[in-house]
Amino acid sequence: MEELLLIIKYAIMGVIQGFTEPIPISSSGHVLIVKHLFGIEIEGLSFEVFVNFASLLAVLLIYKKDIVQLAGGVLRYVRTRDADSRKEFHFFLYLILATIPAGIIGVLFNDVISESLSGIYVIGITLIVTSVALWAIRNLRGRKQDADLTVRDAIIVGLAQAVALIPGISRSGATIVAAMGLGMKQDTALKFSFFLYIPISLGSMVLEAPTLAEDLRVNTNLIVPYLLAFVGSLVASYYSLRWFMGIMARGNLKYFAVYCLIAGLAVILFL
Repeated sequence: MEELLLIIKYAIMGVIQGFTEPIPISSSGHVLIVKHLFGIEIEGLSFEVFVNFASLLAVLLIYKKDIVQLAGGVLRYVRTRDADSRKEFHFFLYLILATIPAGIIGVLFNDVISESLSGIYVIGITLIVTSVALWAIRNLRGRKQDADLTVRDAIIVGLAQAVALIPGISRSGATIVAAMGLGMKQDTALKFSFFLYIPISLGSMVLEAPTLAEDLRVNTNLIVPYLLAFVGSLVASYYSLRWFMGIMARGNLKYFAVYCLIAGLAVILFL
């Protein structure tokens, strides 16, 4: 019975992480809330990195055509300096540039952030911060497309992603808020945000893979719960991102702002 409860708890965490990862309400914050409610103690970051990797697979499935187009354009430009492929090459360079801030801060300070800023009260405050940011850009309709991005845009969105290392600050929310604040169209902001997620999630998985393998070797009873959480996260992320893409197209970010405000206040007042 105890083993079944453990499996159920991890499966629920996987689904919650997967569902909340693409949408701007902070997956890390919600996972910490679930841990608090269920009384689950998980040392280190290997579980979160593992289920985040499942979310990455969902992103790759949804954006596979765009990724292939981007990769083809970059290769053509490198080989032939084809003018028609210049925008893909620049887009790729901006992604690399925007990845740097979160990459550096994550490597240097991730342990400090996870230990010092993962309290439940902090989650409540950061959810409210996310709410305010989403509300501020709820009516923006930018004009910048992929070919219109600049170095400045990449740096600012990259810094926003770095801020989202703080639990409760949504990564997708922070990057989309920054992107739309800079005048990007909804689809461009969404694409840039989730393309940025690829190197961050992949890099985290590579770094945490030895720890994950050791955790599962020592605690073999966690293999099934981890795998179910992974599958739950993959499926939930896929459908959540599909849903969110429709919401972005209709410009309904205000509902996420309201949700984050209510959730943040509930965490502060009742947890």
